[in-house]
Amino acid sequence: MKQSHFFSQTQKEPPKEAEIASHKLLVQAGYVSQLGAGIYSFLPLGWKVYRKLEEIVRQEMDAIGGQEIHMPALHPKAVWESAGRWDKMDPPLFKLEDRHGKDYALASTHEEVITELARSRVSSYRDLPMAVYQIQTKFRNEMRATGGLLRLREFSMKDLYSFHTSKQDLEVYYQKVMDAYQNIFKRCELDVIPVKADAGTIGGNTCHEYTVLAESGEDTILICQECNQAVNEEVGDGKCDNCGGSFSKQKGIESGHIFQLEDVYSHKLKAHFNNEQGESKPIQMGCYGLGMDRLIATIVELHHDKNGIAWPKEVAPFRAHLLAIGESEKVSTQANEIYEQLIKRKIEVLYDDRSDTSAGEKFKDADLIGIPMRVVVSDKTIEQNKVEIKPRNEKKPKLIDPKELPNLV
Repeated sequence: MKQSHFFSQTQKEPPKEAEIASHKLLVQAGYVSQLGAGIYSFLPLGWKVYRKLEEIVRQEMDAIGGQEIHMPALHPKAVWESAGRWDKMDPPLFKLEDRHGKDYALASTHEEVITELARSRVSSYRDLPMAVYQIQTKFRNEMRATGGLLRLREFSMKDLYSFHTSKQDLEVYYQKVMDAYQNIFKRCELDVIPVKADAGTIGGNTCHEYTVLAESGEDTILICQECNQAVNEEVGDGKCDNCGGSFSKQKGIESGHIFQLEDVYSHKLKAHFNNEQGESKPIQMGCYGLGMDRLIATIVELHHDKNGIAWPKEVAPFRAHLLAIGESEKVSTQANEIYEQLIKRKIEVLYDDRSDTSAGEKFKDADLIGIPMRVVVSDKTIEQNKVEIKPRNEKKPKLIDPKELPNLV
């Protein structure tokens, strides 16, 4: 992609109301644009990051047997009343009325809908276990929608739902999901802690939040100094229930939440199966959420410096950022040749070919945007029959033979 034709544009200053790094940098670098409180548009750079993250999540969900589906975001009131949550959700639902005077809600989660689907498709123990997931838009009527992508009113979530014949089988799959989540965060170059947490209005007796330690986080995490077990401050007390050790407090960002629902919804919605003895039993369920927008913000919170973002390779919008420095024909010719060579090798590259932008501005924008490898073509590099490369997380550039470039990026 040539930067002269790019829809995204950087800004000289971050938004005045922004308080945390991810909010400042994602807006200033041209990844997202705010439409209203907790409502953002993803611009081309941001959407490329989102799609990279989406592919990582799909790969890990497919690897544990998840089947992808898509459920509606507009729900009749009766769906939410079926489990008694129409007036009990926290944050509350966005509610609306159609032209016939019927009540609807914009979905913040899909336990009722997926349980209805399971009820109509599962009849025997032979149909289980089963797991389905979606990556879909959700809506939450947040009182305080601040912090950029960390707290949104409209957002994307991966929600996985699993169905089992027994609590034991649910527990086995729950551990598989825990391992898959660890893989997702590892590929995003994030260290994450599974934290015992409160199930809130979702339900179930066992749940874990996936928390990334960060000073900008809104959650307070208690970590045992003896055994390292972590619990959310909301559910912890003075001593660790695992070893009796004392806790230390740290701030963290919740980036995922998983629940053993057991029969909370299947009992209320009469989603049963017949076991091997022909007895009718409620389906055991689990649900597993991962906020996509929030995870992008979390990555930026942990991967930035004073100059801008420093994306991990697997989620970066491009692998290389090619800068043409100078106005000579030799520079533009070689830069164009390198650009075409990288494209031919199917290497994603953003080419800063802007003729009305100074070298200083190009370097500043490259640091701000944060693509893993910067490649510079200038009169100076051409004189030496070299190109300059610099990984985003390193301080000093180096010169290499242009022929080596495709293998290095």
